[in-house]
Amino acid sequence: MPSSSSPTTPRVRRRNRTLAATAAGLAAVVTAVLALTLDDGSSGATSQDSTVAGTSTPDAQTSALLAPARRDTDDPLAVGDADAPVVMIEYSDFQCPYCGKFARGTEPELIRSYVEKGVLRIEWRNFPIFGEESEQAARAAWAAGRQGRFWEFHDQAYSTTHEKNSGAFTTDKLTAMAKAAGVDDLDAFRTDMDSDQAKAAIEQDQNEGYSLGVTSTPAFLVNDVPVLGAQPLDTFEETIEAAAKAAR
Repeated sequence: MPSSSSPTTPRVRRRNRTLAATAAGLAAVVTAVLALTLDDGSSGATSQDSTVAGTSTPDAQTSALLAPARRDTDDPLAVGDADAPVVMIEYSDFQCPYCGKFARGTEPELIRSYVEKGVLRIEWRNFPIFGEESEQAARAAWAAGRQGRFWEFHDQAYSTTHEKNSGAFTTDKLTAMAKAAGVDDLDAFRTDMDSDQAKAAIEQDQNEGYSLGVTSTPAFLVNDVPVLGAQPLDTFEETIEAAAKAAR
């Protein structure tokens, strides 16, 4: 199992600087695109009625929108082939009810229909926006990923909708979720959850999302096409199939 307590390294700092430089080019493009569909941001969550944003951009802008896909074969917070023609980046909060709706209903269908067939890769980004328990759950999810159990933890965390910041994601309850998810070393899990490395990883995801203009959850980037909110399954299917066709 990877070390549970390494501090932020020069490589991480370099990567953060690279993300910051990339963000300058992305922000103007994507913020304008996402602004077409984001709500006023007062609740922190998009409505189910959010729509698919912009579908036609010049080549340079398309390349910029594709840039956030990491395609890291060792990424425990991703599922699907690293070289899949379509990458869907998902910015989510474990306290977001619409994120839970997507996780329980739509995502399993996308995994069966597209991920398992090599068409789609899903890359998770922790994007906690609802306060302390969102931050705790994000760190716990990252820590579960250190032991190869992120997606199992994800399913546990989204199994029930909870009132925000009501005690559903305390350390003890997150540890219980990790145990149910098959995390073997719970001491290492708790150490990882409280580590500077967990904090840095989540900040990296958040900075990436904010640089793209993401202000609410769930938010998705399907290759170069933003999709906002817990859209119906057929919206994701149409977007993924169009992206796969364009990638041929």
